[in-house]
Amino acid sequence: MSRAFVFPGQGAQTIGMGRALADAYPAARAVFDEVDDALGEALSTLIWEGEQDALTLTQNAQPALMATSLAAMRALEAEGVKITDAAFVAGHSLGEYSALAATGALSVADTARLLRIRGQAMQAAVPVGVGAMAALLGLDLETVKAVAEEAAQGEVCQAANDNDPAQVVVSGHKAAVERAVDLAKGRGAKRAVLLPVSAPFHCALMQPAADAMQEALAGVEIAAPSVPVVANVLAAPVSDPGEIGKLLVAQVTGAVRWRESVAFMGGAGVREIWEIGAGKALSGMIRRIDREIATRPVGTPDEVTAAVESLEG
Repeated sequence: MSRAFVFPGQGAQTIGMGRALADAYPAARAVFDEVDDALGEALSTLIWEGEQDALTLTQNAQPALMATSLAAMRALEAEGVKITDAAFVAGHSLGEYSALAATGALSVADTARLLRIRGQAMQAAVPVGVGAMAALLGLDLETVKAVAEEAAQGEVCQAANDNDPAQVVVSGHKAAVERAVDLAKGRGAKRAVLLPVSAPFHCALMQPAADAMQEALAGVEIAAPSVPVVANVLAAPVSDPGEIGKLLVAQVTGAVRWRESVAFMGGAGVREIWEIGAGKALSGMIRRIDREIATRPVGTPDEVTAAVESLEG
């Protein structure tokens, strides 16, 4: 059976995530230690013992979720499951960095530092209260694009996350996003709700953050990944290091084409996808995209054991 590994994005963070993995697997604990060293602070203490509000800050959530995903991957490796057992890897937004680190394209330390910069730059790009994001449920991508265009009225309003056939997220200026919510309800959306996020990600307002990431990535060595990475902005696999760097910059302002990415993997013969790290949000999206693809969460020692046993069975 062809298998893919995917890595979650922001919103999956919870206090305590990854701790059981670190307690059970020395290789998993080493990931958290490496991230702490790279950032020059005890991020692991915040992840395991801190306050949810502090963990949810973009600059903390991004490296924390990556650390948890890589800890789960190291636990799998300790049990004999290699990253090259996957036909493809992919990640949702910041999860693409986790995927790249898992495949050896980026070092864990560089990934942690890049995500700290990315989180800070994304937060700083737009003053709090100026931007917003909203989930429009029950409308397809083309309808949402039309809604966003109509709502813009000279401001920014874009389809930011094409998550699954029934969920597209728009991002941009707050007033424009609010107009999109009202328009979407008139177009038959089942729900249209503003999201509790601190900045309008994956839209043109993030250009200052894209510039910051271009500068940051210029100083980092990117290797060829050991497994093809299905890039967010292409919804297609990429292996060339130079192209990977360009796509990570484009990803900051570009849409996350998750529905198309999963559809690509399904079309390429993938029949099982493991969600490596915190939460199960991607698994839900995947089931709504392609019911023929089985999903499996891998974020705790028990889930690692179950995943390994499923291969042996």
